[in-house]
Amino acid sequence: MSNLWTKMTRREDPNIYQDKDAHLSRVLTVKDFLALGVGTIVSTSIFTLPGVVAAQHAGAAVSLSFLAAAIVAGMVSFAYAEMSSTMPFAGSAYSWINVVFGEFWGWIAGWALLAEYFIAVAFVGSGLSANFRGLIAPLGLKFPNALSNTLGSNGGIMDITAVVVIALVAFLLSYGVSNAARVENVLVVLKVLAVLLFIVVGLTAIHPQNYVPFIPEYHVNPDGSAFGGWQGIYAGVSEIFLAYIGFDSIAANAAEAKDPAKTMPRGIIGSLFIAVALFVAVALVLVGMFHYSEYANNAEPVGWALRNAGHGTVATIVQAIAVIGMFTALIGMMMAGSRLLYSFGRDGMLSGWLGKLSKHNLPNNALLVLTVVGIIIGALCPFAFLAQLISAGTLIAFMFVSLGIYAIRKREGKDLPKPGFKMPLYPVLPAVAFLGALTVFWGLDIQAKTYAGIWFAVGLIIYFGYGIRHSYLNKRATKKLTDLEKAENAEEAEDNYQK
Repeated sequence: MSNLWTKMTRREDPNIYQDKDAHLSRVLTVKDFLALGVGTIVSTSIFTLPGVVAAQHAGAAVSLSFLAAAIVAGMVSFAYAEMSSTMPFAGSAYSWINVVFGEFWGWIAGWALLAEYFIAVAFVGSGLSANFRGLIAPLGLKFPNALSNTLGSNGGIMDITAVVVIALVAFLLSYGVSNAARVENVLVVLKVLAVLLFIVVGLTAIHPQNYVPFIPEYHVNPDGSAFGGWQGIYAGVSEIFLAYIGFDSIAANAAEAKDPAKTMPRGIIGSLFIAVALFVAVALVLVGMFHYSEYANNAEPVGWALRNAGHGTVATIVQAIAVIGMFTALIGMMMAGSRLLYSFGRDGMLSGWLGKLSKHNLPNNALLVLTVVGIIIGALCPFAFLAQLISAGTLIAFMFVSLGIYAIRKREGKDLPKPGFKMPLYPVLPAVAFLGALTVFWGLDIQAKTYAGIWFAVGLIIYFGYGIRHSYLNKRATKKLTDLEKAENAEEAEDNYQK
């Protein structure tokens, strides 16, 4: 049993990761990371979740849900900034926790993030599809239900639009992050302009009575979840937390950053602050234009609100840019998810095939697996269900990273380099960030927690059935121990011979 525990808690040498990731090209700058972060955060969720969460949980106070989630995410982003500037490795939380707490805990954090990225790819693809169909509907164009909806939903077999766009982004990424970054930078600017256009035009269509009461009276929804009151705001926080996972996608690409000690903190914190301002503004304008109940079961509330407020042309412009701009979120998610899968293969936790790079030093094997799984999940799972599952995986990883600050501080300047950024208000803020993430996780509905539990049970089976036996970290330790024993036996034999 002690030997098993030793294997589970054996920590990786950070120099090993530095050497393993040296083949990845360091080409990404602060501008690229800001675009990656804003592009990932200000994605499908800003055009969909404000209306959905307002109708289901928070009412007109949906902006408070976004703000509360942003405060928790902001505290965790400080921890991410310090970790990524100290350890700019592929795999973000998985690699960091492997170094500071040990292999098993790194696997748990990484497995949580893997759920996030598998599901996030499907989620963004589904949101893009919904907005695209809303865009072409006024033209009299409509896909048959079989190709518009997920399996078993309203006669659906697969969401063909989501399948095609996920495959297209994978094709783009397979040719390199520099090309993807250039596309990302242009599309992010367009998408932010589209959001600002909605805010400006939407302000002219606001009806103040839609804000009254700002916090509706609390009652229980038919599915058992909370609506109204502070309970509804809290339920909204848990559902929309996925909106702020973009800074993890920045950290996952740290091994490809120029001067990561500076670029990582600026990219992570800067993109989060930009995104928060946009989210709160969109939420306030959206519920001011129409009563929040009008957005129930509406996966494209921004376009719907503009069209029904008499701004059909603006709606077309905003949704067209939004659809194109959602590619930025897919680029960010698929870049980060493929780097995480690559990290598992790099370390022997999953098949070594995942850790192999293409002739252009790109993790295309991992990208292929992420693409296929994302398409399958997107074909099977409805949009609203995906939202809470993403939040579950993200929050668990955030808790690990927050606590990891205590372990990393003792090693900075010793076996780890001094960071370019330090989390403020240490040692209080890491604990507050951990408790904040735990509180949001506790607010997830029972279905999301149940599926998260099943996901981790599968993760444990894979770890104990495969990972712990094929881990390169444990193989190196075993070889070193065997070589040492051979040397000691040889020395003992020599002593006996001399005697």
